[in-house]
Amino acid sequence: MGETNLQILLARRPTGAPQESDFRLVETAVPEIGDGQFLVRSHYLSLDPYMRGRMNEAKSYAKPAQLGEVMVGGAVGEVAASRHPKFRPGDKVVGAFGWQLYAASDGVGVRVVDPGIPLPAYLGVLGMPGVTAHIGLLDFGEPKAGETVVVSAASGAVGAVVGQIARIRGCRAVGIAGGPDKCRYVVEELGLDACVDYKAGRLWEDLSQATPQGIDVYFDNVGGEILDTVLRRVNPFARIPLCGLISQYNATEPYALKNAGALLVNRVKLQGFIVSDHLPRWKAALADLAQWLSEGKIKYRETVAEGLRSAPSAFIGMLSGKNFGKQLVKLI
Repeated sequence: MGETNLQILLARRPTGAPQESDFRLVETAVPEIGDGQFLVRSHYLSLDPYMRGRMNEAKSYAKPAQLGEVMVGGAVGEVAASRHPKFRPGDKVVGAFGWQLYAASDGVGVRVVDPGIPLPAYLGVLGMPGVTAHIGLLDFGEPKAGETVVVSAASGAVGAVVGQIARIRGCRAVGIAGGPDKCRYVVEELGLDACVDYKAGRLWEDLSQATPQGIDVYFDNVGGEILDTVLRRVNPFARIPLCGLISQYNATEPYALKNAGALLVNRVKLQGFIVSDHLPRWKAALADLAQWLSEGKIKYRETVAEGLRSAPSAFIGMLSGKNFGKQLVKLI
């Protein structure tokens, strides 16, 4: 095609917080496609906390990213050329195309999207984060009208949707976020009933005040001290969908829960879940999310870094909470 492909590779496995030197930018040829394949020119790259786990070699629910290979990640873009019967040049598509400008695909796990909706939405509220929020809260949290739902990382791509779905379902929705600006956004823009600033140094006091009837559902994105504090407020038969442990991803020593006894005393159901295990549920979840978005019941926010070269620094910043809403990289 006469153009070059830019890629970001995993150069080494980090110890603790990732460094920009853990990544390497390379120029390569645009991939050739064979029969049954198509070429995608990505427009936006998604940066997500799960990627930190893929940088490790430890056994997990998915195989680790390989040293010297393109970093894993979702992206949305346009079909540039096709030898696949179901994908045509000009189609807008979303899939796991990785940290690169161009990718060849056989179509597995790729879906064509409506070009009338802003493409970045398919990496956030109408993509994996939105579906994670929907399935995690409704399937595993099972909220009932009038109950109190608490969500950590409440201004992030997943947490923001969780809180808004809780409100749609008639629950008292309480967010936990870092800093007054994020908490203001959670309450004033997203419409949650309250938000606790965990950076203010009054986590227990503020959480107690925000949850006068205790906590029935806690959607956990962070683990660590926040989970430990929430366990002191859970009601009998509370449900905890465990989605992420972002506070621990860069830790070199695991956090030891002090209040785990509350799980037994209150007969709490804590369920870890990975959204890719529930592919049959995605269609219905996406239909709900699209409807709520069109009705103005769900709002979202994005932080956009410019150019593939900015991806490592944006990723590192995201892991320390510097992003506001969904973290994206604009590639075109």
